[in-house]
Amino acid sequence: MSNYNSALEVIRTLKAKHGNSWSSISPENTARMSVQNRFKTGLDIARYTAAIMRKDMEEYDANPMNYTQSLGCWHGFVAQQKMIAVKKHHGTTNKKYLYLSGWMVAALRSELGPLPDQSMHEKTAVPKLIEEIYTFLRQADAVELNDLFRRLDAGEDVQDQIDNYETHVVPIIADIDAGFGNEEATYLLAKKMIEAGACALQIENQVSDAKQCGHQDGKVTVPHEDFIAKINALRYAFLELGVEQGVIVARTDSEGAGLTQKLPVSQEPGDLASQYLAFVEAEEIDVATAKEDDVLLKRDGKIVRPVRLPNGLYKFKNGTNIDRVVLDCITSLQNGADLLWIETPTPNVKQIAHMVNRVRAVMPNAKLVYNNSPSFNWTLNFRNQAYDEMLEEGENMTAYDRNNLMDVEYDNTELSHRADEKIKTFQMDGAREAGIFHHLITLPTYHTTALHMNNLTEGYFGDQGMLAYVKDVQREEIRKGVSCVKHQRMAGSDLGDDHKTFYAGDRALKAGGANNTSNQFTVKEPVTKQKAVLAE
Repeated sequence: MSNYNSALEVIRTLKAKHGNSWSSISPENTARMSVQNRFKTGLDIARYTAAIMRKDMEEYDANPMNYTQSLGCWHGFVAQQKMIAVKKHHGTTNKKYLYLSGWMVAALRSELGPLPDQSMHEKTAVPKLIEEIYTFLRQADAVELNDLFRRLDAGEDVQDQIDNYETHVVPIIADIDAGFGNEEATYLLAKKMIEAGACALQIENQVSDAKQCGHQDGKVTVPHEDFIAKINALRYAFLELGVEQGVIVARTDSEGAGLTQKLPVSQEPGDLASQYLAFVEAEEIDVATAKEDDVLLKRDGKIVRPVRLPNGLYKFKNGTNIDRVVLDCITSLQNGADLLWIETPTPNVKQIAHMVNRVRAVMPNAKLVYNNSPSFNWTLNFRNQAYDEMLEEGENMTAYDRNNLMDVEYDNTELSHRADEKIKTFQMDGAREAGIFHHLITLPTYHTTALHMNNLTEGYFGDQGMLAYVKDVQREEIRKGVSCVKHQRMAGSDLGDDHKTFYAGDRALKAGGANNTSNQFTVKEPVTKQKAVLAE
């Protein structure tokens, strides 16, 4: 039985129970509204999308070409239009997710104004954005299904499309930063995010009150015991709310982090605290030369003094970053994390694979969520990689200035073609060779918004005037079938008209009609030459 028919039977039974007092309630209309709002709560969404992610993870384990992708969105409308476009261009939302970036929440959603990615924004802004995104995705379902029901009412055979409708609602991987406080604070925020619909939470091993963007300097990590406590907090939140398949993404910033705030207490040789302490830079001293209030450690039978900065932070030994990343990843997976996130300085498949293969030697099913970050200069990075490969192959590279490979003069060279091909296949290569289950771009819509406004304002306030908007925006929307060209429909005007008819019948005051200017955007079937000849 379809969802529509199930809802129809329920309402018919209820209507019969209530008798004449419900005489104006149409079971058909009610069932239609129920189908158009499949997800009643955020927890419904979290459970549904968590199951999708678990299935996708299993399929990736069977074949790494089953990797998944997402784009970061900073507003519900942006997420909505992304998923509408995904369905239009690719026919399905399968393995297409959404990413919620803490960086974009800080930069675009804080009441304090634009902020850097340092956990300074209100923690409540994150669950609010999750809720907003799913509100817009559910509206996209309602609008599209409403169109289908209108077509059904007009006599078209679209019942199968209604019964097998694919929702715009997809998994969100949501950034909880370093947890915004202690373990209890992390648990409380996680609950709000899950209740809003998040099925996957990404948490990092930085100190929460000193958190930095993963692509900036000054990162300070926490001992493993502290991070494990926060992983536990997330799992407890998922389980309490009945989202048993909830996904935890453990991010390590150790590759680029050279500092720690705490020295953990070792209980026995070789435990996690001991391994963490072994990475800390220290100098051998004689106890007699120790200063008052010095912190001292015993290491290999000797007394050493950890190197401490004036701000009280401790330094890690140079060159230990990769070993710390590997230990972080293994420890996280052994203590309840489902996926890993490794922040890297450049997008290099071989370098990522080197770390992942070391992790997989201990945890064979280790999988990554990887940030295809706009913080990387992709053109320069891959031209450098292509340059090195060509040099190794014995190519004559004297035509290229290694210090100026971004120059436009190289755009149509062999170097550029090689680099662009490597960029094009980066996600496939990373999925196959480096254990990357999920590829995302954190800040794409931040940059596209800025770029599009740059282009529009250049012409609109220049000699193009209104043509800048018509030629580069509206005309493109019409010809490419962009859904929001009929912005009244996209905002729910047609949907509201139908609902008002359900409530008030023929007395409903509706926005649609002959005088609605949206009718100008009705796409007419083009008249081909063959049709024109037949018409003659």
